[in-house]
This record gives sequence, structure tokens and C-alpha cells, in this order.
Amino acid sequence: MFGKIKYISDNTAIVEINKEGNVIANLMNLHVVFESNNDRLLGEVKNVDDATIKIELLGEFASDKFIAGTIKKPALSSNMRVINDQELDVIMGKNKEETLYIGKSPTYNNREIFADINDLFSNHLAIFGNSGSGKSCSVSRIVQNIYLNQNFLSYNANMFIFDAYGEYKTAFKVIDQINPNYQYKFLTTNPVDEADMLLQIPVFLLTNDDVSLLLSAENHSQLTIIERMMKLAKLFSKKDNQAEKLKNHLIAKAIQAVLFSNQNASGKKNDIFTIIASCHTTEFNMNAEIQGIGYTRRFSECFKIDSKGEFGESVLINEYVAKHLDDDLEGTMEEPKDAFFNLFDMEKSLNFTLIGEGFLNNTIMQDSAIILKVRLNAIINSKNKQYFDFKKYIDLDTYISSLIIMNNKRSQIININLEDIDDILAKVIVKIMSKMIFDFSKNRKVRASVPFHLIIEEAHRYVVQDNDQFLLGYNIFERIAKEGRKYGVLINLISQRPVDISETVVAQMSNFLVHKMTHPKDIEYVEKMLPNISSDIIEKLNSLQAGTLVSFGNAFKIPLLIKMDLPNPMPYSANCDVLERWKGTTAKSS
Repeated sequence: MFGKIKYISDNTAIVEINKEGNVIANLMNLHVVFESNNDRLLGEVKNVDDATIKIELLGEFASDKFIAGTIKKPALSSNMRVINDQELDVIMGKNKEETLYIGKSPTYNNREIFADINDLFSNHLAIFGNSGSGKSCSVSRIVQNIYLNQNFLSYNANMFIFDAYGEYKTAFKVIDQINPNYQYKFLTTNPVDEADMLLQIPVFLLTNDDVSLLLSAENHSQLTIIERMMKLAKLFSKKDNQAEKLKNHLIAKAIQAVLFSNQNASGKKNDIFTIIASCHTTEFNMNAEIQGIGYTRRFSECFKIDSKGEFGESVLINEYVAKHLDDDLEGTMEEPKDAFFNLFDMEKSLNFTLIGEGFLNNTIMQDSAIILKVRLNAIINSKNKQYFDFKKYIDLDTYISSLIIMNNKRSQIININLEDIDDILAKVIVKIMSKMIFDFSKNRKVRASVPFHLIIEEAHRYVVQDNDQFLLGYNIFERIAKEGRKYGVLINLISQRPVDISETVVAQMSNFLVHKMTHPKDIEYVEKMLPNISSDIIEKLNSLQAGTLVSFGNAFKIPLLIKMDLPNPMPYSANCDVLERWKGTTAKSS
């Protein structure tokens, strides 16, 4: 079948066809071994015509290992043969404790393909392909294969699926029937079934950066407001005498600033009443009684304007305000580590922030603050409030554990369904939860002792280049992509539009499973972002069958065509059965 080598270029060998020998009916994509002395070089058939075979060189076998790359070239006198079973074991893996079954090879009679678990899952992974090409089925099948694996029990796995459309619920809900040691947990923004659990995030665990994302901050002046708001929310959470004194101090200082301003009495009165309307305490409210010498006045009565255009009780007001000033108070108060507060408390703290020094009568800061107030109020007065309505304090470690634990048992798959909220909030939730998991992992005494896999469906909606880089100095997905592997936080991207995903994140992906892709921009993007991808792989992407993919990266010795098994059960991702839905009874004639 294989004749003489006609010539060899940089990574291609052109071989004559020996028509007198045994001819294999279909040579395309078969792997050929060039043997010369002690060298065994591997190539793949790329093109066949009447007289010659074009073979692309891939690497060499060294004992029982394969080394990718074409430093060595075959000798013109090399013997050539089709790859044997032992060599296929090296390329496609074998069923061992440290490997995972992926799928079958359509080139080699459905031979099973295995990947090293560490090579595949200790690196970031991307699954790309057109809608309907089989991405969701591939994800479901691979995860099911993990728990069907008879070689070991994956009890300590932590797979968080950010499910944009709730399609993975059917694929994993019976995982306990495979093995009672496994458990599936479904967190959702819209619980329907008895086992569904409402997704909730404690606002008191949010960092300033998290709150900036939640309130869609747009400029750095808003970051200053949020920082102050969160500090006051923590200090006020103590609900003790010191916290009450701090509130009185802030109100008194704001009133004093108004009293010393250049406004007329009417303007001062309006500003002071506005302060009291937004921030009030037992000592500072419209009906608070102020004790004079031998008489009392209500707070509101002290601001009656006399015939001279002045406050009739200006002395009493000044004395009362001065009594509550304590400039050293805030500096001596420590923020509690277990501060508990809710969205309403944040709103109150925001009001106190806006009467503080540097904010009152500052038009720029007030304009920025109004946007934050409107957005915070919109959350409080919508159904979205329930996603942040925690009733008691827990720390970050306990919260992460609560996401995993159900019925006093750990869950290996945590499916977070986001289909009932808008894209803006969904993106914020994915970012915040990813950051919480990343922060949790960074704080482990033993680095990477608790691995997490963040499986992000419809990644082009969330893992994008946002305002984060400008506003916060980083994007959490880009940070995880760069640093997550050493802490055990791994990203698995699933997308039909890779061109919309952050280039920085895609560049950090180590393994790729690519289904059929036809859009020129997506194909061009993948080719540009992955310099090691060959033109042959790019050509294959246009013609793949549904459920078939090209795999390449650290977990695969060479790029391989893989036919995925259908998942069982299937994800809820099939097309609408239009024919069935169109059927109906014929209307009776009148």
C-alpha cells in the first residue's frame, strides 16, 4: 500500500501508493508510523489522490510515550505502516484508574478514547460549537462518565454548573441511582419541584467590588460611595450604644455643616429637614424633644424663622448639635468580623454616607449616588430581593459549604439555574459566586486542597470584556483563568460564540473540545487565539456531524476525532418538536 517517500517538507511527507500491495479502502485520517533505525515517527493521512498520499507529521514515539512535534523527520528509506494497537493505546489512552472514558473514535472502528483525568480536569477546558452541534450532550456525557467510572469514587468532586437555561437538571437528577454516595443539588431562581432550592447570596459577605458589580457602578466616584456605605453598614450592624452614637455624630456633623453655610435660614431649614428625613435616630427626628433652660422644644419647632430671618432657637440648636459631635468616635470603632446586615441596612447606610463630609452639596458625588440609590432601591422593591435575603450571619467557609451540603450529605454536582432572571443580574451572580469560590480557595491552608470546577454554560453572556478592568482593575474570570489552576479553581467554558468571550480567558484554556462550527468569525477567532491549531483541524470544524468533536490540548497526545455517546438521561436541550405541537383536532363546522 505505501510505496516510496517522494519528498518531505517541514511537516509533510508525500508518499507514493503501492497498488500491488494490500490497499485500505479509506485512508483518510488514519495514522501512519515511519520506522527507521530506532525511530518511530507518527503522521496522519490528510490527502489521497490516484498516485500519492499526503501525510502530516505529528511527533514521535519514545518507548511507551509519545512526544508531539516534528523536530525529527523520517528518512526517505523509512518503512511505513498503519499504527498498531499498542501505539493506539499510547495515543488514545487505556482504561485505568487515572483515566476517564471520553468517547469513541470514528476512524478506528469505535475504539474507546480515554484522557488522563489530571491532564483534562486540572486545566481549564473550553467546549465550543454551533447551536445544536451537541455541546450540552457532550458536557452531560463527560460528567456522567465521571460518576459511572468504576475505577474510583469521585466523592470529593465539586462541580458548579451555571446553567443559563436549566437544561442540565434532567441529566443529573438521578445521579444517586448510579451510586448512593453521589448527590445532585439544584439551586434555582425559581423553585418549582420539591427538591429545588432557592439560590441566595448573603450581602454581608459581599466585598466592595462585589457590590460595585451588583449596583452596576460606572465610575470611580461611585466606588468611594460604596466603600463608605459598606463600612457604615458593618459599624451599624453592631446595634449597640456606640453604633447609635456614630449615627448621631454623622447627623450632627451634617447639620452643623448646613448651619455654618452661606445659605439663608429658609435654605438651611430645607437642607436640615432633608437630612432628618433620610437619616434619623431617637435623638434626631422631627418630634425629638430638645431640653432648654426651663422649657423644651420639639426638633421641628427649633427652626421657626423669626422677623430677622434667623432661627429663633439658634443657640439651643447649636448646643444640642455640639453635644452629639464626637470626631474621635469613628476612628476608635472596629469593623466587626461577623457583621450581619441586609439590603435595607445597606440602603440606610447609603443615606448616612450621602450626608457625610465630602458628599453633602457635592453635585458630582450626589449625581453618582442617585444612580446607586435607584439601583439598590430597584433590587429591594423587586423579586430579586429574595436572592439576597439571608436571615442570619454565616462566614464565607460556611456559606460555600452550605452550597455543597444537602440533607447533611455533600453534593458532587451543584446546578445553579439562572433562566428566570435577566442577563444583567445573571452575569453579576455568576461573577460574584465565582469570586467567592476563588477567595475561599485562596484562603485554604493547603493550596488546591479543595478543587472546584466552574462549568459556565453560554459563557459568551458572562465571560466577556466588561467595565471591570477599568473600574476594579481586574475581571474575575480573567483572574481565575490566570491564577485559578494553582488554587484548584478551574473554568470550563461552553459557548456557541467564542468570538464574544474574553480573549484573555480563551488564551488560558489548555484543552478544547470543538464541535461543528460554521460561522467564519468564530472559526477565524479560534484559529487566531490558538496558534498551535493546524489548518487541518480548522477545516474539519465545518463538516463535523452532531455529537462528533475534535479534541486537542494537554489531555490529548494529538488532535483526535471523537464520537460522543449520548448522555443517559439526556439534558433538556432538544429542539422544539414543531410537528407534534402543530397537531390538533379539526374544528367542527358550524
